Amino acid sequence: MSRARTRTTARARRRARPAATPAALARLPDAELIEAIQRQTFRFFWEGAHPASALAPDRRTTRPGRVDDLVAIGGSGFGIMALLVAVERGWVARAAALERLSRMLDVLLRARCYHGAFPHFMNGLTGATIPFTRKDDAGDLVETSFLCMGLLCAREYFDGAAPLEAQIRGRISTLWHEVEWTWYTQNRKLLYWHWSPNNGWALDHEIHGWNECLITYVLAAASPRYAIDPDVYHRGFAAGRDFLNGKRYYGIELPLGMSHGGPLFFAHYSFCGLDPRGLKDGYADYWEQNVRHVAINRAHCIANPGQHRGYGAACWGLTASDDPNGYDAHAPDNDNGTISPTAALSSLPYAPAEVLEVARHFLAVHGARLWQRYGFVDAFCEERGWYADTFLAIDQGPIIVMMENHLSGLLWRLFMRVPEVQTGLRRLGFSSPHLAPRGADPRSG
Repeated sequence: MSRARTRTTARARRRARPAATPAALARLPDAELIEAIQRQTFRFFWEGAHPASALAPDRRTTRPGRVDDLVAIGGSGFGIMALLVAVERGWVARAAALERLSRMLDVLLRARCYHGAFPHFMNGLTGATIPFTRKDDAGDLVETSFLCMGLLCAREYFDGAAPLEAQIRGRISTLWHEVEWTWYTQNRKLLYWHWSPNNGWALDHEIHGWNECLITYVLAAASPRYAIDPDVYHRGFAAGRDFLNGKRYYGIELPLGMSHGGPLFFAHYSFCGLDPRGLKDGYADYWEQNVRHVAINRAHCIANPGQHRGYGAACWGLTASDDPNGYDAHAPDNDNGTISPTAALSSLPYAPAEVLEVARHFLAVHGARLWQRYGFVDAFCEERGWYADTFLAIDQGPIIVMMENHLSGLLWRLFMRVPEVQTGLRRLGFSSPHLAPRGADPRSG
């Protein structure tokens, strides 16, 4: 019996204690509260998935209505990681998860791709590209990297000898091997976000400066067929504007990034798979980077220089989300009073006590205005009396995954033992407790 199957059998006996109301949920012991939040949020990816492909929609609303065929590539990567949590915790059967993943791969393998990269959005029924904007109508390397992160975790998790598991591993490897990361350099020392057969490199979106894209460079360096030269990381991403910082905000020194750290998804997206504990290179200790980024974001909300209603030690978290005016990347230097539950909840590994205080506050004080069918709604602005009626894949997914990483380290363990990931990290000059000695099998630990 595989290690994953053994863990699944053990975890299948555990269930979160039922709670009829948000107020009752708020009184649960810590571990049960965390699992209750994870499980409710997982409904987005299970009940709310595309009915044919099982890929993740970009968003769902609190209102019943027509479900369209648009699915999100990056959100689906986070959804695949959430699916592994669901199997591990016994919310869904292993066989049911394998069937879902097989359907996802059916569509991904026939979908239109662009030098191996997927678009931001596509049709979950046909695999046809759905443009994100007029010129963002083809390959999106960053969204593709989030998908690959999830797929590689699934390849590690489903490690059994059964024919379907072996087939799924092979199909994932096919998609992963075909991404032409080198194409997206334009033969320069830098990765570019987009390419389109209709518009070429017209968007000219360079991937540099500290942001959510560390995972993109690690995977690009890890590729078995199209690996970038390490100089692309050092002279591109790490040499970009807003990479090194070293200034202090609210008395906390920030190693990397823009003023005040930027939106909190920088500390989440890449680190759904990359384990920041002990992860270092010549630029930063990435655990310290993320802990300090979260602390600055929280300190800003406590100081509350904009005097926004509701902010405080139990109500903080600024990141990209919906807001009363549409959608924006909220941060200390771009703060309009909108709190996004994913910002704090996905930060659980970095500030456990502080995040649990927020979770209990959201449930006890805001109740059903925030807590609904797919977990917490995307955002709220108390001073304007506004609560989102939406749930977004890229916000719901990290809640489940990062909470699980805090509880068990499941996704960190899976991703960091991928042999190609270990190769990529070494090529870029990273050190990590997960890196096996050269020549050793990273799965043997």
